[in-house]
Amino acid sequence: MKYFRRMALASAVGILSINPLQAEVGRKLSGDSGATQQGAQGVGQARVSDVDKWLSQSDGNYKWALPSLDTSAASDKPAAPLPAQPEASKQNTSYYRRADSYATNPDSDPPRYVRRLSEIGVDALKDITWLEIGFEHRTRYEMRHNDIRHVEGGFDNPFFLRSRAYLGIKEILDPFRFAVEFQDSRVYNHKFPPTDQERNLYDLIQGYGELYLKDALGEDDRKQNRPLRFRAGRMAYEVLDRRFLARNEWRNTTNTFEGFRLNLGQQDNDWEVDMWGMQPVRRLQTEFDEANHHLWFFGAIGHWRKWSDIITLQPYYMGQKQTADPNGFTATNRLDREIHMPSLRGYGRIGNLLDYDLNFSYQFGTNGTQVHDAYGYTAEVGRNFNYAWKPRVSAFYGYATGDRNPNDNQNNRFDRFFGFARPWSSDHYVIYENIKAPRIRFDLQPTQKLGFEASYAWFWLASKTDRLFDSFDGNISVTKDPGFNRDRTGRSGDYVGSALELRVRYQPASRVNIVVGYSHFIAGEFVKNVIAAHPTQIDQRSGNTDFFYVEVLVSAF
Repeated sequence: MKYFRRMALASAVGILSINPLQAEVGRKLSGDSGATQQGAQGVGQARVSDVDKWLSQSDGNYKWALPSLDTSAASDKPAAPLPAQPEASKQNTSYYRRADSYATNPDSDPPRYVRRLSEIGVDALKDITWLEIGFEHRTRYEMRHNDIRHVEGGFDNPFFLRSRAYLGIKEILDPFRFAVEFQDSRVYNHKFPPTDQERNLYDLIQGYGELYLKDALGEDDRKQNRPLRFRAGRMAYEVLDRRFLARNEWRNTTNTFEGFRLNLGQQDNDWEVDMWGMQPVRRLQTEFDEANHHLWFFGAIGHWRKWSDIITLQPYYMGQKQTADPNGFTATNRLDREIHMPSLRGYGRIGNLLDYDLNFSYQFGTNGTQVHDAYGYTAEVGRNFNYAWKPRVSAFYGYATGDRNPNDNQNNRFDRFFGFARPWSSDHYVIYENIKAPRIRFDLQPTQKLGFEASYAWFWLASKTDRLFDSFDGNISVTKDPGFNRDRTGRSGDYVGSALELRVRYQPASRVNIVVGYSHFIAGEFVKNVIAAHPTQIDQRSGNTDFFYVEVLVSAF
C-alpha cells in the first residue's frame, strides 16, 4: 500500500505541474467542444448525463451552469455536431430523476470536471474513450468581519487555493478499472492558524481499483444493464442528499475514506443497492494523509425508482464504531462510541405544482458511558415557475436534537457523520446538530450563464443546554476547546440569530465559473449572551457578522 501511495503521489506531481494557462492555449489551438459523445445511449440519454455532471457541484454553486436540454452546452466556441438521432425506443430509458431541492444532488462519478479523452475536442484523440482525465483550480477570496467562529473579532481576508487532477482507466481492461485523484489545498493571508479544513498539501483523495461486471445482474424492465461494481482503496464521493456523506466541495479540503464499496445496479435502474465499509482519512496538513484506524464507517442504501415520476424512495442505514484514541485531539476522539442510524428519504414531484424532499433519521447506540439517543429530519417544498427567468421559490425546515441534559447518562446530540455544512449556513456557524432552522429561498436565472439566489434563515438551538457547533473557537481551534460555545445552564437562551444570504453566479466561458456571495448574520440572544458572559476571553462586539467572497473555478477540459 505504501508503494502504491508513493507511485500515485509521484504521478500527481507530474499532473499538477501542468500549467493551466498552457492547457488553455492548447485547447484554443485544437478547438473546443460543447457537446459530448455518448455512443449508443442516444441524444436524450446523453444530454441527461451531461446535465447531471454539471448540476452535481456540491453546494449548488454551479448548478446553474448547465447545458440546456434543448441546446448544446454553453461555450465560447461553437459546439461540436451532435451524434445522429437514435431510435425513439433508446431515448430517456433511465428511471433516475434528480431532486429539485437545493444543493442535494451528489457529485457525479467520476467528478464533474472529468472528461473522457475523446471528449476534449482534439480530433487526434477522439477514439480514446477508455481514458478519463480532469484538472481544475479554484481560488476564493473571503472577507469576514467579526466572525463568531473565533473569540477574536475584526477583519480576516484569507485566500483559499485548491487544485485537483484526475486520471481514470475504464473499459479497455474490463472488468478491471482504476482511478486516482489528487488535491492540493492552501491558504494565504489568514490571520488564524490553518486547520485541516483549509490546508492539505499535495495529497491523494482517491486511489482505487474496481471490478466492474457490466451485466452481472441481468437487465431491468427497460433493457438497461444491471451491473455489479466493487471498489477497494481510497475514495471520495457523495450519496443521498449529501447530509451524511459528502466530499464537502465548499470547504478547501475534501472528505475521503479507505475501504471498500459494493454497488448492485446503477443509477439508471429501477432499483440499486449501495454498501460500504470504510475508515475516514485523517487530513495531515503537511504530511501524507492516513486512515483513522480507530473508526469504521459503514452503511447500505437502497434506491427504489420504479415510481420516480412521483417519488424516489431511499431507505438506508449508516453506522459508526469507534475505539477510544488516547491521543485523540478532541474529547469525542477519546471515547468508545457506536452509533446506528436507520433512515428513510423520499423526494419527487406533485405534478407541475410542487416538488418535495423529505428525510427522517433516528440514531441509537453508545457514546462512552452514555446512551446515544437522537433524531433529525429535513423537509423542503418548492415550485419552479414557467417564465423566461426561471424563478423558483422554496421553503426548508431542518431539525436535529441536541443534548437535553448535560448531567444525565444520555447523549441526545444528533451526529451528522461526514456530511456537508453548507447550505445550512454559508458562514459555517450551523451544521446538522442541535438546531431548528427554517429558511425561505428565491432563485432567478435570467440567462443560461447568469443566476441569482437570495435566502433568509432563522436559527434556534434545539436544546439551549447544548452547543452551537462552530462558534468561539469551539470546533475549528487548533488548541484545546475553551468551551464557550455551550452554556450548560441554558441561561443564554436558544435563539442563535438570523441570516440574509445573497449570491450571484456567472459563467463567462464554458470552463470558467464565477461566484460572488454575501451574508449578513444578525445575532440572537444566545450569541449576544455568550459574548457578554466572557468579557476577558472573547472580544466584545454586537455578534453581528458580515461575510463576502469571490470564487473563480477553472477546469482544463
